[in-house]
Amino acid sequence: MPQYLISVWHDAEYEMDFSTPEAQARVAQVGAFNSDLEQAGAWVFAGGLRPASSATVVRSTDGDVSMTDGPYAETKEQMGGFWIIAAADLDAALDWAAKASAACAGPVEVRPMEGA
Repeated sequence: MPQYLISVWHDAEYEMDFSTPEAQARVAQVGAFNSDLEQAGAWVFAGGLRPASSATVVRSTDGDVSMTDGPYAETKEQMGGFWIIAAADLDAALDWAAKASAACAGPVEVRPMEGA
């Protein structure tokens, strides 16, 4: 079955205080969505990401390696988490993405994995 990436996007300065009622509600919504994915056999893998400011960019060119703090892309939006799902086709993946967007109360992007 083809696999798709559903990525969650936030403003670059996004950080969630998990002790707030809003954050706890979001965690519950995402947990319920994850359960739905698992029950449907669509779950492959998922993970949340720390803020983009915690990233390290590694470049290797002709044997020389350099490392730079911060995200690679300079944009106002950064990926905050993702799911890898198995879906029959793009339409089914888009249906899951609509539910993912509702669960995390923000935009998501869907991309087919190579070979899908």
